[in-house]
Amino acid sequence: MKKGVHPENYRFVAFKDMSNDDVFITKSTANTKETIEVDGKEYPLVKLEISRTSHPYYTGKSKLVDTAGRIDKFKNKYAKYKK
Repeated sequence: MKKGVHPENYRFVAFKDMSNDDVFITKSTANTKETIEVDGKEYPLVKLEISRTSHPYYTGKSKLVDTAGRIDKFKNKYAKYKK
């Protein structure tokens, strides 16, 4: 490996999926100001919106999106501008 190419500050970091509160720990260089305690040890915390435990591809479950309701709401909102 080339010297000076890769970062030197790898450390254990906790990643938390905010949609289902799953926490996993891995090495990372991600900067964060928050911390979390896991199994009696404190780790820097990185919050995620989606991870392997909540992504539909990995879980096999898809989330239902209310597209019909959103479209009706949009049409009602802008109906007053219609000529």
